[in-house]
Amino acid sequence: MILVGSKALSLDEVYRVLFGHEKLELEEGALQQVRDNFLFLQQFSAKKLIYGINTGFGPMAQYRIPEADTLQLQYNLIRSHSSGAGKCLAPLLTKGLMIARLNSFMQAHSGVHPDVVILLKELINNDVYPCVFEHGGVGASGDLVQLAHLALVLIGEGEVLYEDKIQPAAAVFARLGLQPMKVHIREGLAVINGTSAMTGAGLVNLIEAKKLLGWSCTLSAMINEIVEAFDDHLSYELNVVKQHRGQNRIAEVMRDMLKDSKMIRHRPDHLYKELEEEIFKDKVQEYYSLRCVPQILGPVYDTLQQAEKVVTQELNSVSDNPVVDHHHKNVYHGGNFHGDYISLEMDKLKIAITRLSMLSERQLNYLMNDKLNHKFPPFMNLGKLGFNFGMQGVQFTATSTVAENQTLSFPMYVHSIPNNNDNQDIVSMGCNAALMANRVIENTFEVLSIQVMTMLQAVDYLNCQDRLSSFSQRIYREVRAIFPKFIEDSPKYKDLQKIKEYLVEQVPVMV
Repeated sequence: MILVGSKALSLDEVYRVLFGHEKLELEEGALQQVRDNFLFLQQFSAKKLIYGINTGFGPMAQYRIPEADTLQLQYNLIRSHSSGAGKCLAPLLTKGLMIARLNSFMQAHSGVHPDVVILLKELINNDVYPCVFEHGGVGASGDLVQLAHLALVLIGEGEVLYEDKIQPAAAVFARLGLQPMKVHIREGLAVINGTSAMTGAGLVNLIEAKKLLGWSCTLSAMINEIVEAFDDHLSYELNVVKQHRGQNRIAEVMRDMLKDSKMIRHRPDHLYKELEEEIFKDKVQEYYSLRCVPQILGPVYDTLQQAEKVVTQELNSVSDNPVVDHHHKNVYHGGNFHGDYISLEMDKLKIAITRLSMLSERQLNYLMNDKLNHKFPPFMNLGKLGFNFGMQGVQFTATSTVAENQTLSFPMYVHSIPNNNDNQDIVSMGCNAALMANRVIENTFEVLSIQVMTMLQAVDYLNCQDRLSSFSQRIYREVRAIFPKFIEDSPKYKDLQKIKEYLVEQVPVMV
């Protein structure tokens, strides 16, 4: 059970809810603070002009709303902004969104009735996923459109994904005995005014990106192993003189993976002695995609560390406007709904993961190209050259997918388009940034799956299973259980999907 409201939520706790199916519980002291905050706003808002309670919204805030219409105003806001388009978000992203919105409300600065947080908790714990659409938010007054679709479900309207079927929210509520949210003061604005869609997607992205980094370290270690590379480019002594935490961590992880390998070579045993050859058959130094892995993946590690810090700070923040402060007996108007922090981190994250996919593609190309490796048959073809094709077909998929990643890596953070009658004259596009990063991550799992397939074919070509490190042997056995060695040509798309699922579910090491 994960307690919400007693302390800051960590990425690990979010992981346990998203992937470990742990349930959420609301800490009673924090829930009491939500009640106190609501009661304060109820009393404080009488006969005062407060944005979004008795005014219009955005550029229409100068219009006073009669008291008799203030509750209907909130319903109008929810329904009018439920205007998303495109595909529905994947359940993981939607669940992340709900966790982020719940945690923001549990900070007790939004003036919502306690029933709102209780209902959100029940939806999360029962795996009820509102149909939230990918297109719509500009990340300025928060993720207005995406969160409006959450609010629409909370009031018992719209549709949800429940038990793998799209169903009317009202029917699922009735089945589970849930009461829709009622508007008391500002619940409509409170639900939609925040960064929770981009933050929820950002949390999922971080978890998946960390898996990719672990797999990239694994495959980079294995390729160094099977080509019998020298060990000094991973050594502590070489890396410690470069004062970057990420580089040193990547080198350390890879050294540990290869510690009992019988294939990695120690340079002094081969080259630091008197040699008679004028031209050496062995490369004195490996290609950069093998030799410079700590220097390439190190910045990826550092980027993910920074992104985790920022995204979890946002998760534990109040991203509402106005902010209701019952401790200081005031309501503060400002811009905590602006998504720049998440937008910038998601852009950095997708650039880093694109770079990781580029490293994978170069390592894959090295294995495929016999003119580079001088060790394997073209396209890792274990059949008859010219008659069979080996891994030739899937290389096209890897190359095109990395190219897509490169195009997707244009930053959304610098792509503001003013809208809302220029009230929102500079916007973050944070949700777009998070969803594009998610696409890059999904693509990269496909690229690494192709690299895994090729790596295992290389091991079988060399018949070197017994010389691999114990770590590499475990990976070899696990993947070969779902992807047997092949010689004759056969369709590979189902194998690719199975290996991708394996990579997503089985993390070799969290770097």
